Amino acid sequence: MGTICGANCKDCGLKNECRGCCETGGSPFGGRCVAAEYIKLGGKAAYEEFKSSLLAEINGLCENIGIPKADALTELCGKFVNLKYPLPNGKYTAFLKDENVYLGTQIEFADRGVCYGVAADPGFILIGSYSVDGSEPEIVLYKKR
Repeated sequence: MGTICGANCKDCGLKNECRGCCETGGSPFGGRCVAAEYIKLGGKAAYEEFKSSLLAEINGLCENIGIPKADALTELCGKFVNLKYPLPNGKYTAFLKDENVYLGTQIEFADRGVCYGVAADPGFILIGSYSVDGSEPEIVLYKKR
């Protein structure tokens, strides 16, 4: 199976669920893929430009909230990063879709036992914190774009 964006899918834990990026026109898990959409509309250069400007925006937000900047963004299946966050009413909700592919990264502070996760697409940026094992998630920032 080939990829539209050139991502290395060899080590993906979802290979058995993936229907292939090229084979599905950019919907390997049945949802939207930010990389495939940008590349199909404007080519890889447009996608890299979007990714670079998104990373700069995320790093500005990280600086404002006092967490380290991200080094890079990678394509992430929503199923990997779709944590359920607690709401003020005591309920929990997930903000992402498991079948979509987002851009994101993880900023880990193993010595503190906390991680910051970033997930984004053209419509939003989500920064959450959670323990190294993925428990105790909290929304740090959610910004509509």
